[in-house]
Amino acid sequence: MDLADRPSSIRTGEGFETGILEEFLRENIEGLEGAFTVEQFPSGFSNLTYMIRVGRRELVLRMPPHGTKARTAHDMGREYRILRALHPVFPYAPTPFLYTEDTSIMGSPFYVMERIQGIILRKDLPGGLNMGPDKVRRLCENLVDVHLELHSIDYREVGLADFGRPEGYVKRQVEGWSKRYRAARTGDAPGFERVMEWLHHRIPEGPARSSVIHNDYKLDNVVLDPENPLKIIGILDWEMATIGDPLMDLGNSLAYWVERDDPEELQAIRLMPTNIPGALTREELVDRYVEKSGISVDSFDFYYTFGLFRLAVIAQQIYYRYYHGQTSDERFKTLIVAVNNLEKRAMGVIEGYS
Repeated sequence: MDLADRPSSIRTGEGFETGILEEFLRENIEGLEGAFTVEQFPSGFSNLTYMIRVGRRELVLRMPPHGTKARTAHDMGREYRILRALHPVFPYAPTPFLYTEDTSIMGSPFYVMERIQGIILRKDLPGGLNMGPDKVRRLCENLVDVHLELHSIDYREVGLADFGRPEGYVKRQVEGWSKRYRAARTGDAPGFERVMEWLHHRIPEGPARSSVIHNDYKLDNVVLDPENPLKIIGILDWEMATIGDPLMDLGNSLAYWVERDDPEELQAIRLMPTNIPGALTREELVDRYVEKSGISVDSFDFYYTFGLFRLAVIAQQIYYRYYHGQTSDERFKTLIVAVNNLEKRAMGVIEGYS
């Protein structure tokens, strides 16, 4: 049974004239021969992702949402640069082929990379994929181990010394995401003020370790080998990658991790099959990371709470566009539920229960 992630027809309002794009790609990527077609990957709430077939060859094109003005929020050049730097030393990063800022082609900058064919796990395991508890546990362990591989890369050696500002990274993240939330808050959104205050007063002291961090590392951004679904062969969606504290990266990942016994507010927003028998708990994920990395951390509550808050801000920013009529994508309508549930969960951590 074919379990590979598949594209579908292009969503209303997210199409474009393909003729100019076809001409540009044939001129700038060698070996493109045959019929040219474009489809869209249906998942994701941020950058637009299309699959381009040219004969037997498959490429992936990434571009910002239509109408995007803030270049820093959807910086295609930045995403392309980190893929170019990482792919030679971290083969899970897709091979990038080209990037352009010529807006006459697609209306915005975009880049094109290889397509990594494989299985991507969404909310529930696909019907044809049978994984018992032992295999699920091994997959979770592999997920942690590949994350650690990324964090172990010497970013200076691969030409990314100026890619981020690791000094004061955690403080800037807390302050920056707080500012973003207040700017994007709608009348039906929670205040989050107690959470922001709690985070601000608990920023870890002392120098933090710095590494390449993905900032959206989760199961549905991981590609699995169709012949061996326990093997990770690709990592996608590098738009938020930077140089920073790897514990913040892990905390951001855990914000997506919903366990079988988690309260209702988390179960309602689960996006991946992290609740199936054999899946590691958040505590077990942290323990494995700490043991294998050698990084000491007294409590992970700060990082996990920040991850929950940051995820709420991302959801709120997208919901803001729907609330104000900047997009008609009905998927965005329910994100306010996620924002409220994430605030409830963050307050639960702050008040001392998990």
